[in-house]
This record gives sequence, structure tokens and C-alpha cells, in this order.
Amino acid sequence: MSFSPISLAAWWAEDEGFEFELWKDDDKTLALALGAVSSDSAIYCDRVSFLLDPDGQVVLEYIDSVDTGTHPGQVLADIKLLFGVE
Repeated sequence: MSFSPISLAAWWAEDEGFEFELWKDDDKTLALALGAVSSDSAIYCDRVSFLLDPDGQVVLEYIDSVDTGTHPGQVLADIKLLFGVE
């Protein structure tokens, strides 16, 4: 059994209960704009995250410091600090 990236993303989002959209970036337009790749011929993207405010503006960039073991906790701490969310 194989999945296309779109159907796999939809299945994963539903299975995990995500309350946000997963985006597909086959041509790397978004990855190039955000600095996750240096060219459209790159095979892999860097791990990067961006924290957006309610208006969709970037308030924090996590470019060189994304460690999958500690990153979720750091983002939650930053959300609490910046937005007063508990």
C-alpha cells in the first residue's frame, strides 16, 4: 500500500487530531522563502519552525536551534511568555 503526500498528510492530521492544516510544498516555494532550503534542487529541508501571532505575523524564528527532544517545550514556553497563554 502506498500513499501520496496529500493523502498521507490528511490521514496523519486526522489520526493525530491536528487542529491545523498540513501544507504541501513540492516546488519548495515556501521552503525557499523561509530559508529552509538554499535552492529548489535541495533534496532535504532544514528543520525550522516559525511562531506566528494571531494575525499571521512571524514573531519568532527557530532556525538553528530545532532539537526534536526539546523544541516543543521551548515553543510552549515562548507562547506563554509572549501571549500569556497557560
